[in-house]
Amino acid sequence: MSRLLIDDISMRFYLPDDTFIQALENVTLELKSGELMSVLGPSGCGKTTLLNIVAGFLAPTEGKIVLNDKVVTGPNAERGMVFQQGALFEWMSVRDNVSFGPRMKGQSANEYTENVDHLLNVVGLSDFKEKAVYELSGGMQQRVALARCLANDPDVILMDEPLGALDALTREKMQGLVLKLWKETGKTIILITHSVEEALLLGERLLVMAPRPGRIHKEYRLPFADMGVDADLREVKKHPDYNLKREEILTMIWDMEEEIMGSKEEEKS
Repeated sequence: MSRLLIDDISMRFYLPDDTFIQALENVTLELKSGELMSVLGPSGCGKTTLLNIVAGFLAPTEGKIVLNDKVVTGPNAERGMVFQQGALFEWMSVRDNVSFGPRMKGQSANEYTENVDHLLNVVGLSDFKEKAVYELSGGMQQRVALARCLANDPDVILMDEPLGALDALTREKMQGLVLKLWKETGKTIILITHSVEEALLLGERLLVMAPRPGRIHKEYRLPFADMGVDADLREVKKHPDYNLKREEILTMIWDMEEEIMGSKEEEKS
């Protein structure tokens, strides 16, 4: 059972003139195994910075990330990343992309083929396994990225705006796929998004971050992700509590954005 602890994380980015930007300040939270958390907030609140620290791409100025009782010191296959753009090997086939991680671990074809084929079936790409990635649509490429991440069997899946570049219809289908994979695999997932609607649909826990220095402003526990596993997402959006939370969070973030813009105007004057 994986347990992820974000323990009093602060992050400063130092500038050439010896000043610094305080990107994050005293962020602490814990995720239990199998939890799905969405994170949103105004631009510059440190969402992606926090995700990169959890991934091990950045070392925090203060605090630590602990996964399975071990302090994170760098990237590791136990934490899988899905980016906004698939970051795939476009010249490789779909199958070769998905099997890349197991092959790098030294697994033989006999060891990984069955699982890779299963994952391609789950994401609906069985008929495209021999296609080169550049031949696929954006939505299909993101399905490949999800399957490739799962092929490494990570404890935690980190998603940085994974559906942001997709058209509305494809995005809705992919939201359903994310919920399906979450329930079927039992993985712990942290998903960054700028969409309040998406955060509500894909977060049994929803974290709203305050503007710089980035910190936790409010957390919600929501039923919509569980509801969406077996229901049409459009029907979930009709739930009265969904619309109430949507308006509450939109107003919250709008007020933050107004505060940011007001601060910038004061600096100019």
